Amino acid sequence: MSHRPGTKAVHAGVEPDPSTGAIMTPIFQTSTYVQTAPGDHKGYEYSRTHNPTRSALQRAMAELENGKHGLCFSSGMAAIDAVVKLLRPGDEVVSTNDLYGGTYRMFTKVFQEFGVKFHFVDMSDLSNVRSAVGPSTKLIWAETPTNPLLRIIDIEGLATIARERNCLLGIDNTFASPYLQNPLDLGADLVMHSVTKYLGGHSDVVMGALIVRDDALNERLAFIQNSCGATPGPMDCFLVLRGLKTLHLRMQRHCENGRKVAEWLQERPEVDRVYWPGFPDHANHAVAARQMRDFGGMLSFTLKSDNMGDATTILSHTKLFTLAESLGGVESLLGHPASMTHASIPREERLKNGLTDTLIRLSVGVEDVNDLIDDLAQAFDRLRK
Repeated sequence: MSHRPGTKAVHAGVEPDPSTGAIMTPIFQTSTYVQTAPGDHKGYEYSRTHNPTRSALQRAMAELENGKHGLCFSSGMAAIDAVVKLLRPGDEVVSTNDLYGGTYRMFTKVFQEFGVKFHFVDMSDLSNVRSAVGPSTKLIWAETPTNPLLRIIDIEGLATIARERNCLLGIDNTFASPYLQNPLDLGADLVMHSVTKYLGGHSDVVMGALIVRDDALNERLAFIQNSCGATPGPMDCFLVLRGLKTLHLRMQRHCENGRKVAEWLQERPEVDRVYWPGFPDHANHAVAARQMRDFGGMLSFTLKSDNMGDATTILSHTKLFTLAESLGGVESLLGHPASMTHASIPREERLKNGLTDTLIRLSVGVEDVNDLIDDLAQAFDRLRK
């Protein structure tokens, strides 16, 4: 039976423990497993390869994304690392130009040194993708919504190009979460999540995940997962399994609060532009409305003043919005991409792509939204002093 997203969040991947009837998956805190004879075991030999707690989480990830196979990694970057290890020297990747700084750093500072070539284009216009994809392109990699400008990319359109050009399509679905968007249903070959963010949801775990449908692709990625060893421990897997049970509730509140904060910011005289996909005038809003169930709790904004001191005043004087890296937790965070999450991207590249020095990114949490707005208001009021 196919269940709706909220039911999946509560039940996906989890069965009562057969030995005790425990309703929650136990934490199998073990490195190895007893064999009654060489090769005679219960499906588990060594916890880098398989662990029952991780297996439950991987099943849950697959179900949430309407996939067949889930693979969990020690971080989102470890998951992306496994994807790029599918490639060989001389292969090319086409990626979006509005991209998490850690991904950009890995692409350009690590894998480019091994002979993989990367092209960064504005994927909000698919003609740019068609122009960039060539005979050596083996992977199209996109975030949507993007980090931090919340650009929207047409996943079905990318999937059409990937099929025509016989290359893989990978989607970083971190900002949307499986509750708001399912890229596999739109034609993607694989989905990546920084599980650290909305899936864990409580800022207490670092993890990544890949979800696929194709058996052969899963086999290749599982081989890399086991061989390279960037796997999460069972305690982290347990924390995420617990977090998933409220994913739908949290995402509903993130979306409600995100909308209200975005609308409030849009009315502030100090604000130049608010980047939030739910606005009808947001670029590719119609695409977002088609491929997402709602528009999320992530947004960014710029000030009319280009004075970095004004941005610093806001960043330094909120009480509920905490200045910190990361996103997607129950608590509200704000950050300065130019000096934090995207500092590894050269300034000229950032500015060319619209990521200015005064851009502020908000991860709107699940607190009472009126308290969040009051918090932002008192920080903005300091600009007048």
